[in-house]
Amino acid sequence: MNFSNTVLKNISLHAVGNKTNEQELVLSTHPLSVDKNLSVKLRDYFLNRFPAVNEKYQFSHPSSLKYNEVFSFVAEAFSGTIPFHTISENIAKHLFEASTHPKIQPGELYVCSFENCLLDNQPTDAIGIFKTETKSGFFEIDNQKGDFKIEYKEGVDINKFDKGCLIFNTDKAEGFQVYIIDNQNRGEEAQYWRELFLGLKQTSNEFKQTKDFLTITKNFVTKQLVEEYEVSKADQIDLLNRSVAYFKTHDKFEKEDFEKEVFQDTSVIKSFRTFDESYKETNELELADSFEISSEAVKKQAKVFKSVLKLDKNFHIYIHGDKELIEQGVDKDGRKYYKIYFDKES
Repeated sequence: MNFSNTVLKNISLHAVGNKTNEQELVLSTHPLSVDKNLSVKLRDYFLNRFPAVNEKYQFSHPSSLKYNEVFSFVAEAFSGTIPFHTISENIAKHLFEASTHPKIQPGELYVCSFENCLLDNQPTDAIGIFKTETKSGFFEIDNQKGDFKIEYKEGVDINKFDKGCLIFNTDKAEGFQVYIIDNQNRGEEAQYWRELFLGLKQTSNEFKQTKDFLTITKNFVTKQLVEEYEVSKADQIDLLNRSVAYFKTHDKFEKEDFEKEVFQDTSVIKSFRTFDESYKETNELELADSFEISSEAVKKQAKVFKSVLKLDKNFHIYIHGDKELIEQGVDKDGRKYYKIYFDKES
């Protein structure tokens, strides 16, 4: 994504409360009018975080895409058949109806249209839907010819919004290309933005394929493998390290090569394949046996692959390389120990 030449064309602002908590929906009577300088600042405020978003979504519906409300509103906005502010009101009403969980915070809803966005080096238009819920305090200083006054006020954090959705005018038949940001991405109150309000499903790209397969591998090593075999913590960490190393050193994933390089033992490979199929069926995942590896997904998933061996509350051993340099044993008094070999100390 590139927004250096993007223009903020339209912006409408509404206040959306929590319907269950008897808060109001307040619709503005007309679009916001902003000057050129503020328009650029608002463009950057809304769009600057999206180039770092890798997970791609599309609108969906169990029956037919035309029954997805936001998809229909956005399609009308791109076609220009209905005034943009009217469409923003319809989106605000729909969000209000979806805001039923008691923990959902009220906030300001911004509906924007952008021109001249670059997506995969192709120019396109986009619709943005953003919500701010969190207020930050600040001091406002007033200087009238040496007569200073200070006042405490609260406003929107200029560095981030709480929830965002950017829809590009491409692949309409499949539900457009959609990217989302949600600071509250856990719990039932977070799901309403992606599921109840937007009605999105994740698109299977190299980022999702890489992320999902690493997740399956981690669950197999830390849960299933220890039930079937006697596997020490050090062995688990070694398998996790080898898994990440495969993804870091290859551009393309080949399942059979991965299994031979990481698990090596035929019985372990057979167990992994059984677990893999069961996990995909349970979680409704579609994974190819061959795909391009996403370095961003590897970087993100590697953070949750624990390489730390915790021994009581006394020691933490970080295992990053050759497992053959660490030995486990029990002394004559029944105390467990690890023996570590090394060349240099630093």
